Amino acid sequence: MSQVEKKAGLLRRTSSSKKPLKEKVVLMYDEIFAKEDPAKNNPRFWDELFLMKVNLEYLESKLESVNGEEVQRIQDNINSLFHHCVQALGEEHQIKVVNALQTLCALFRGVHQKNKSASGFDIINMLMGFDKAEQRMKDLMERLDSLLCGDSSESLKSLCLKLLLCLVTVTDNISQNTILEYVMINSIFEAILQILSDPSSRGQHGYDAVVLLALLVNYRKYESVNPYIVKLSIVDDEPTLDGMGVVLQQALTEYNRQYKDKEEENQGGFFSTLTSMVGSMFIADADEKLSVQTNEAILLALYEAVHLNRNFITVLAQSHPEIDIVVTPTTPTPTTPTTPLGTTPPSLDVMNNPELPLDPNLQTSNLLITFLKYASIVMQDTKDEHRLNSARLCLIILTCIAEDQYADAFLHDDNINFRVSLHKMPMRHRKKTPAKNIPSRPLVCAVLDLMVEFIVTHMMKDFPMDLYLRCVQIIHKLLCYQKKCRIRLHYTWRELWSALINLLKFLLSNETTLLAKHNIFHLVLMVVNLFNMFITYGDTFLPTSNSYDELYYEIVRMHQVFDNLYCMVLRVSTNAGQWKEAASKVTHSLVNIRAIVNHFNPKIESYAAVNHISQLSEEQVLEVVRSNYDTLTLKLQDGLDQFERYSEQPKEAAFFKELVRSISLNVRKNVSLNSLSQDVLLKEFSTIS
Repeated sequence: MSQVEKKAGLLRRTSSSKKPLKEKVVLMYDEIFAKEDPAKNNPRFWDELFLMKVNLEYLESKLESVNGEEVQRIQDNINSLFHHCVQALGEEHQIKVVNALQTLCALFRGVHQKNKSASGFDIINMLMGFDKAEQRMKDLMERLDSLLCGDSSESLKSLCLKLLLCLVTVTDNISQNTILEYVMINSIFEAILQILSDPSSRGQHGYDAVVLLALLVNYRKYESVNPYIVKLSIVDDEPTLDGMGVVLQQALTEYNRQYKDKEEENQGGFFSTLTSMVGSMFIADADEKLSVQTNEAILLALYEAVHLNRNFITVLAQSHPEIDIVVTPTTPTPTTPTTPLGTTPPSLDVMNNPELPLDPNLQTSNLLITFLKYASIVMQDTKDEHRLNSARLCLIILTCIAEDQYADAFLHDDNINFRVSLHKMPMRHRKKTPAKNIPSRPLVCAVLDLMVEFIVTHMMKDFPMDLYLRCVQIIHKLLCYQKKCRIRLHYTWRELWSALINLLKFLLSNETTLLAKHNIFHLVLMVVNLFNMFITYGDTFLPTSNSYDELYYEIVRMHQVFDNLYCMVLRVSTNAGQWKEAASKVTHSLVNIRAIVNHFNPKIESYAAVNHISQLSEEQVLEVVRSNYDTLTLKLQDGLDQFERYSEQPKEAAFFKELVRSISLNVRKNVSLNSLSQDVLLKEFSTIS
């Protein structure tokens, strides 16, 4: 039996000599794939077809099995099927509309699957006829818009969005999907916004709506004017932007909750006992299983909103009581290996429940806090390309936030404090901080904590250079804002200084290995210039004069690292080679750090000799530092508080192209149009007044 026949719903088997009977709808599909016009002998053919339950599998496989010559022969019938599908979307009979939507999806998928190498124009011609394509797509988009914005059933709206997601993701590279030109001309942007602005509609369809919007924004974004980019950048309607924020936050919160549940699961029972007996040697493996695939589609939607729309920044900061989403365990959904953690939308219980039970003792939260917690999970494990890309996107989003004046003002506002419990990688030498012990501080402290955590935990053989550069840039941008606005942030700066010095130490120890793959001098220069920022401008933004003294103490205490660094860059810069110029820049940037070391070290040694002390305490060293500032001479370095603003094109274009391809494949795999059975639909439609 052929593959196509296998998929043709077989009714029954009689004797072995007789062929199995086919469903009526399958026989009708066969008529469409014959040369004759199916309506020639049966004028009611198309009316009857859309009353039949769609056999998606058979129709798609039929389209895929058609060869080049047959395409020419049956093209008129395929064009006619497409035309009648669009017509049926205007029917009052709801079952017809559902069947037309499902049939359209099979048409889009089947034709693209068969003709992967064909040009977009050939595909358009096969589906609807090139001469009529503009009108057909105009009619289709208008009818979908009408269904999404009207008082259609929720199931119909859901199917409309699923069809659009199916259409947008039929090609691996979204920008090669020529049909989307018609989706650009006949925009459904307003329909998407309407879904997001209405709490009820948003609860049902918000997830699909934001993913669809994120994908449409990425259609040929560098090649032509994309109306979805233009429109998204100027949205200023508060309920709509808030609605988008709610959808994004619920999706991220759900992922955070799932992760936390799995983490607690792994920490209980025998596993916990075993690790406490033999140390933490298994923790890394356990954690790797926890930090499975992230939800890149939601991250992309958040990025586009933050990057394109200045007004969306206010949504990040909007506070509300913090909720741990509790899903009622009425009908547990089985998890399967094909659906990684976080790639599916939150359950409808979550999306439909804007007023979940709240504990009055809980603190407030916002989208930014939820995102920081989410980032702290996905940034833990960057061992494979997929996870590396998720971490990269998180850091790009934080870069955009760190550059925005309004976001910076909110991050540093001393009157708005939050207790942010970030996820940290289990490590042998440190204990987990209980959430209740975390202090309530301005949000910028959580951002800095996240950066410090990444710096400390990713010094490894397969060094993620790109992520380190982004981390240091984010810290630099935040310091520039603090210096500019003279904000004295009460933060444990020592942890940052210690992390940065250890990073320099790691780069020095692995110089040969790392230089084979990376220009480490660029990162070294950025790190040294962070210290130069503190040395030159620290008195304007460090919280107390004591903090400034502690900075000098750390530099003097760890002088061996800076001495070794100077020797290394001097050696490289005096030899002819590809890193000569890069190393030379670092040599010049070390001038003040070396001046500090060379000025204070003799003073400390002299103090120890005079007082007959073999090892000075921290307080004694600080006393020497304080009493010898006057004779220290430093050079003023220019440009320390300047930075290059983030620009997606051209630097990040290749990254986003691959990211959107990956998201598109994932969405295509997970879009299910079979999720609604005829029985469910009939029951729903019978209750519609």
